[in-house]
Amino acid sequence: MKMIDTHCHLYDEVFATDRAAAVQRAVDAGVDLMLLPGIDSQSHAAQEALVAEYPEHFRQMMGLHPTSVTADFEPELALVEQKLFHSDHRYVGVGEIGLDLYWDKSFLEEQKEVLRRQMRWARQLDLPVCLHVRKAYNELFGLLRDLNFGSYRGVMHCFGGSVQEALKAVEMGFHLGIGGVVTFKNATMADVVAAVPLESLLLETDAPYLAPVPYRGKRNESAYIPIIADKIAQIKSITPDEVAAVTTASATQLFHL
Repeated sequence: MKMIDTHCHLYDEVFATDRAAAVQRAVDAGVDLMLLPGIDSQSHAAQEALVAEYPEHFRQMMGLHPTSVTADFEPELALVEQKLFHSDHRYVGVGEIGLDLYWDKSFLEEQKEVLRRQMRWARQLDLPVCLHVRKAYNELFGLLRDLNFGSYRGVMHCFGGSVQEALKAVEMGFHLGIGGVVTFKNATMADVVAAVPLESLLLETDAPYLAPVPYRGKRNESAYIPIIADKIAQIKSITPDEVAAVTTASATQLFHL
């Protein structure tokens, strides 16, 4: 059964010595399509090179990550706008974008402004958004209410909120990206997965981060997607094949793959 890793960073330098092998391991594991989010200008060249080398296995998104937002965000955001509206690259989504108050709260207002603009661009281009939200769900939901788009199209990647927040996100139209954290002992993500319809879940690794058990603490890679699918299947008392089929269909429809 074919699966899609809807969020990974295989262009990261930690894969410099074995990137081709990591891609092959993913394909061998049934993960033949992987989506690459943009971070900032430092990641664009590596992202584009990977898509050019393996056009059958990778698709790219474009966006400015909230932790890359500073007081002087305009040049970075202008580059994202140029790439989305005026480059020859095909992007399947605007991301990863969002709010992150885990490391630094100094630029919250700047993060909000950057997010608002990118959300509007996604709407103009009819593209889904890939949202990064960390310690900022209340702020995010408030911003979405103020935008007042009615309904939303996208994914809250590496979802880490409560069941209540998950249900609110799904009601607004978002999918939830489920990764290795769901395999961690005592992970509240199991409650979220149990509460949300399978059709609203997407598989992701966020490689090289957040590797699932039994690889926790080591480098993550897209080949571990079946471990996540197996855990979701276990939580929902269904087969891994059903998880693969439904999440692949959802990702294909959301990102127009």
